[in-house]
Amino acid sequence: MIAALLLGREGSVGFPGKNTHLVLGRPLMAYPLLAALHAQAVDEIYVSTDSERIKQLAREHGTTIIERPPELATKTALGEDAFAHGFRYIRDTLKKPVELMVLLFCNAPTVLADTIDEGVEILRRDPRLDSVVTVSPYNMWSPLRARKLGDDGCLQPFVPLETFGDPATLNCDRDSQGDVYFADMGVSIVRPQCLEQLPHGLLPQRWMGRRIAPLKQWGGCDVDFKWQVPMVEYWLRAHGFSDTQTPYPTAPRRRTTCSTA
Repeated sequence: MIAALLLGREGSVGFPGKNTHLVLGRPLMAYPLLAALHAQAVDEIYVSTDSERIKQLAREHGTTIIERPPELATKTALGEDAFAHGFRYIRDTLKKPVELMVLLFCNAPTVLADTIDEGVEILRRDPRLDSVVTVSPYNMWSPLRARKLGDDGCLQPFVPLETFGDPATLNCDRDSQGDVYFADMGVSIVRPQCLEQLPHGLLPQRWMGRRIAPLKQWGGCDVDFKWQVPMVEYWLRAHGFSDTQTPYPTAPRRRTTCSTA
């Protein structure tokens, strides 16, 4: 079985209510849900949350709800632990055999059903891979350009410039160091061992394991602040969404049932 697991919690400091904020007339969380619903490879969809509003929307989309424990719903709780909890619940409590986990966030709308299906095919073709994840190039945010405040209150390189080679060869051109890819949180498709052996995963998103293949796209992001909403709206429109339309058939490609795990 391939299971999709969508995470979203009630509290948000930077953008309260972000998971259900309306974008093009739909709650933000509707977009990853639609991607999972229309992905041909996904067999079952689960939503892990402590939010009654998210539960309501999840039920409307016919998904199974996993109650997110209070200790995994705080502002300091890590997504990796919530993913691992949901996986264990599916595997151990519900006794579901899991081939792959499709990991999604309620506040990460920049994902399409075809992207999920492509990622599943990549993992099935290459058993050496731990995971496949969506990435977007953001050369303007290269670590070479990153700064931090020094003890004197002045800006200093965030990491030593020597990390990037001979400083004499570096310059201000944003493309000079090559493409800089960020995991944009659109989707992570992982093998079960990634969630069974979190400490062995590559920081900071340890649920991805260590051998991680890219699903390249552009403009992907998870929304943590309201100023990001126009960015994802632009992305959604560019990929066939509007206030009245989606790029998907009217009915999902899979049947859904609604229950609470």
